[in-house]
Amino acid sequence: MRELRCTQCSGTDLKAGFVEETGPLSAGHVRWIAGKMQKTVFGIAWRLAKPRWRIDAHRCSSCGHLELFANTLDRVGVPE
Repeated sequence: MRELRCTQCSGTDLKAGFVEETGPLSAGHVRWIAGKMQKTVFGIAWRLAKPRWRIDAHRCSSCGHLELFANTLDRVGVPE
């Protein structure tokens, strides 16, 4: 695995964590989905059967900057 570096200060002491999703239908973490968000006529986000990537967050101990990575394919919403 490659060494993670902060894009703000070039620090290498990044602490792993996550970005919490707190909506009423929360699955516990947020996901990245390629493409523009589609909404219904009521303004609700339309969840198409597109691959979703879990967002992993790392916080720089030196400057506090967050680095977000979408490296893990989440099986939720992946077409069979």
